Amino acid sequence: MSNINQQSNLSRNPGTKFQLDKFTDININRSAVELRCASYAGRRSVKKHQQAAWLMKVISLIDLTTLSGDDTKARVRRLCRKAMNPLSDSLKNELSIESLNLHTAAVCVYHDMLESAKQTLKGSDVKLAAVSTGFPAGLSPFPLRLQEIHYSVEAGADEIDIVISRRHVLEGDWKALYDEVKAFRGACGDAHLKTILATGELGNLSNIAKASQVCMMAGADFIKTSTGKEPTNATLPVSLVMVRMIRDYFEQTGYRIGFKPAGGVSDSKTALLYMIMMQEELGRRWLEPDLFRFGASSLLGDIERQLDHFSSGYYSASYRHPLA
Repeated sequence: MSNINQQSNLSRNPGTKFQLDKFTDININRSAVELRCASYAGRRSVKKHQQAAWLMKVISLIDLTTLSGDDTKARVRRLCRKAMNPLSDSLKNELSIESLNLHTAAVCVYHDMLESAKQTLKGSDVKLAAVSTGFPAGLSPFPLRLQEIHYSVEAGADEIDIVISRRHVLEGDWKALYDEVKAFRGACGDAHLKTILATGELGNLSNIAKASQVCMMAGADFIKTSTGKEPTNATLPVSLVMVRMIRDYFEQTGYRIGFKPAGGVSDSKTALLYMIMMQEELGRRWLEPDLFRFGASSLLGDIERQLDHFSSGYYSASYRHPLA
């Protein structure tokens, strides 16, 4: 299956058996990766109407997220309403997109906020995601992490964002990582599993590549860079390595795995660089919300400012575009 753009009729990734020989010899050249990433900025220019269209596509790929200790039900409800109607009526009128059913891909919250979010999102096409398995550290007892997933699925979560045990990667215990993620996938049932690698804590790009392969083998529907809580979150070099692993997995199995950069993508320019990377490395099919997400909140506010500038010629103040 050498053509990345060929159509596949295969369904959700079921995973494969554990195969150490598929990834044990991976060794990533950081300089080559960084050189490739530096080329994206000058590869193509997206301006005016094309840029506005791309930015509206970005909105449809956002997992609008609130994961703060001071979250309230009222804040979550406001965030959900923003997810369902991300642009103001006046801006939609200026852009002549009043009839466009534009919404973010999902809302992502802690388990305790699922009920409020589900009630607010009822009848919409916005997915409901919950972070789980001892997020963000992933160090709670394993049975409790599995139970967290069951609780969130029963509460109505469509997607579960889990965190892996970083020690398995740092110690090279790949079978333990595989078994862990496979168990998480089983607990998810029909809910889709997004595995957070916490790449800023995995040591090097080679470890990130290997962890990506193991999580996909174990049945992950998405691989995700970060919790957003680490000192270093999503970067283009890390993302390129993970995307290349997705491409390898597709060529080997025919199953498409999604990708989610989280943390560090807060402005329109950066988001467009990620879009270009996905287009060039994986193809147009990976620019849809079932295969690509941005884990971000502040990104939406900047996109609104850019679209405001496109329609009026002026930048509005950031406070005019509150998220919640």
